This record gives sequence, C-alpha cells and structure tokens, in this order.
Amino acid sequence: QVQLVESGGGLVQTGGSLNLTCAASTSGRAFGSYAMAWFRQAPGKDREFVAAMSWGLDTTYYTDSVKGRFTISRDNYKKVLYLQMTRLKPEETAVYYCAARPTIGIFKTAADFDIWGQGTQVTVSS
Repeated sequence: QVQLVESGGGLVQTGGSLNLTCAASTSGRAFGSYAMAWFRQAPGKDREFVAAMSWGLDTTYYTDSVKGRFTISRDNYKKVLYLQMTRLKPEETAVYYCAARPTIGIFKTAADFDIWGQGTQVTVSS
C-alpha cells in the first residue's frame, strides 16, 4: 500500500515557476512498481490530467497544454515524485494532486486511480 503527500504549492506570478513534490510512504510493494500521475482541479471544474510516469518502464506522458513547460520525474530511492512547472499561466490555478496505481503502465484518467494525496494549492496571479 502507498500513502501520498503533496507539497510545494504556493502563489506565483504569471510566467513564474514552481516545483511540486509528492512524497510516498509504502509497505510491501516497491514504489517503482506503481504507475504515477499528476492531476489538477480548479473550482467548478473537472479533475484534469497533467502528467504521468510509469516508474517500472521509466516512461512519461504529458497533456498537450503543458508540453515543453512541465517535467515529471521521480527518485525511487527517496520515494518522491516531482513536477517541475515553468511559464505558469493564470488558467493553471488549481489544486494539484498526485495519484498512484499499483500496476506498471501509463494512465491518464482520474477514474484509473484510487490512491490520491491531499493536494497542494497552486495560484498563478494575473
């Protein structure tokens, strides 16, 4: 099983950068065998896929709107998932969540995940 805790959110001006982290506590199953992803949810909006990473296969996938600006990465030894965000836009203001699935692969639908962190607020001022 795995428990997830996000951190690193805050207030940033349009065009600025933030680095998010998702710290995992696991028992039994190795963290590297979990499919991981970042989602975000703005008030009144559906939860939106941002980026995903299969640690077992070491592959990544991004939604088109963040390609070239966001980078998902991981450290299996430290059991931490990262999201580096640059050139942030006001419409990207949201609560950002990390999610885990105990299978190897790439998943980009919220319904595919049932393990979630509590979220961290990112606010991009205009």
